[in-house]
Amino acid sequence: MTGKELKAKYINFFLSKNHMQISGKSLIPENDPTVLFTTAGMHPLVPFIIGEPHPAGRRLVNYQKCIRTGDIDAVGDLSHLTFFEMLGNWSLGDYFKREAIEYSFEFLTGEKWLGFSADNLYVTVFKGDELVPPDEESAKIWMSLGIPAERIFFLPRADNWWGPAGMTGPCGPDTEMFIDTGKAACSQECKPGCGCGKYFEIWNDVFMQYNKKADGSYEPLGRKTVDTGMGVERTIAMLQHKKSVYETELFLPLIRILEQISGKLYGQDEDADHSLRIIADHVRAAAFILGDENGVTPSNLGQGYILRRLLRRSIRHGRKLALHDKFLHAACEQVIAIFQDQYPELAKNKKSILSEVDLEEERFSQTLQKGEHEFEKLLPNLLKNPQKIIPGRVAFRLYDTYGFPLEITEELASEHGMSVDRESFQAAFEKHQELSKQGADKTFKGGLADHTEMTKRLHTATHLLHKALILVLGDHVKQKGSNITNERLRFDFSHPEKMTAEQIKRVEEIVNEQIKKDLPVKMEMMPLEDALKDGAIALFGEKYEKNVKVYAAGDFSKEVCGGPHVEHTGLLGKFKISKEQSSSAGVRRIRAVLLDT
Repeated sequence: MTGKELKAKYINFFLSKNHMQISGKSLIPENDPTVLFTTAGMHPLVPFIIGEPHPAGRRLVNYQKCIRTGDIDAVGDLSHLTFFEMLGNWSLGDYFKREAIEYSFEFLTGEKWLGFSADNLYVTVFKGDELVPPDEESAKIWMSLGIPAERIFFLPRADNWWGPAGMTGPCGPDTEMFIDTGKAACSQECKPGCGCGKYFEIWNDVFMQYNKKADGSYEPLGRKTVDTGMGVERTIAMLQHKKSVYETELFLPLIRILEQISGKLYGQDEDADHSLRIIADHVRAAAFILGDENGVTPSNLGQGYILRRLLRRSIRHGRKLALHDKFLHAACEQVIAIFQDQYPELAKNKKSILSEVDLEEERFSQTLQKGEHEFEKLLPNLLKNPQKIIPGRVAFRLYDTYGFPLEITEELASEHGMSVDRESFQAAFEKHQELSKQGADKTFKGGLADHTEMTKRLHTATHLLHKALILVLGDHVKQKGSNITNERLRFDFSHPEKMTAEQIKRVEEIVNEQIKKDLPVKMEMMPLEDALKDGAIALFGEKYEKNVKVYAAGDFSKEVCGGPHVEHTGLLGKFKISKEQSSSAGVRRIRAVLLDT
């Protein structure tokens, strides 16, 4: 079974269970500054999971492209991935544990579906703690389906608990499903969740049944939801009896291209295999980020920094394979060829994807030249060290200032009979990470996922701002992204030149006029086609369902949006633009706040 066939089976199974298929969303989250990328299938659905009605109903199914950045340095083994596809089904206040578990069991073991042997199925459930009781209910449902007690494991919160997304909010236990691969157990304590590879996690059902309160206690939710997830790559690797996701049709054509370019054959040398896997994963992730509907370009901040890191790590591992000429172009072309029928945005944006990859490869070549030049300048003093050890702080300065990878510093050091103090480099790197994290925590404080009152006010204000910009600057103004915390809003829009002081003042006046009018903010569900005919603004490139939410602020503004918003504009306060600047070519950025009046 191929990945494409798995996705079709999954969708068809849940359609037969009265679910509605919804489209996957962008890799770049709209209006959620708490994360850089969409990290799971449930991420775009958070507003609906915590209470907003979904236009498609209460039973949903889809597949979603995802990026996770926490394990970038672990990529290169047989299982870690940066980009992956997640299958998911949701119950928004409809069915709960019994139906979710029964559906999982049927899809996994049914001959018409995946056909895994029930005898090889192991499950885990939440063991409970001093705050929440054990999930005996899920365990009993599994036993009623024929899974014996000895194959049901009660594990702690670190293994079988989800959420909340912030300090408070919806959360709950989960039950995870594992397939016994037949490998020998690593010890007598070996069980699902062990990292030895005997048990392969294939599915996860999350039961959001509690609300965590500010005092740390948990109360049952009146509206319980189910969120499930199954990784496409890992599942087909199991179905195809492969040792690794890299041996499936999702990666092999790409690895074959890299073999042709490098002359290295996969499976003959572990060091070369490690580099081939890293390049295959990182190029695939980079192509999807560049080709996304809300795609970004390489930079030194946010999503652009992650993209740059992926491409440059690929180039560095290309050097390990003796690839000194450009090779990312051909690799990206292969990624597009593999996935363009399922993700048409890749074909649509092919030219810009390849152009950005070529440019970044050229930039990094210059970076390496600068770093090597700086190293040569430092070399005379470094050679005076009788221990022939380059201090970590020196290696980190090359890394931080010039983007010079540690491994290349080590290569150059080795050529001159020296080594690098990795321990002190790591200490400097971790200090840098902590400072960056503190900055990120400050930058990304709050977010729509929290639904705080101030965030709702600022979100509503972006609608008024968008319409005011159109009135002042012209119909060419289109939203190009937004970022909202509970302290300020950031709004990117298409406009070819810097706004004048008079234009900025007029936009402020228009927004504050609408706030003073105390316009009602009303939501109506309607077909997308009708919404557009009715003059509602929709984001270009965004994937919408057939039926959408349309929020209207009186007769002033009307937008297709998921919410949430305040009930009338008089609640907003005074609107003030704090900064107007360039974001990128042809795109301006406004930062604004709401002041108490």
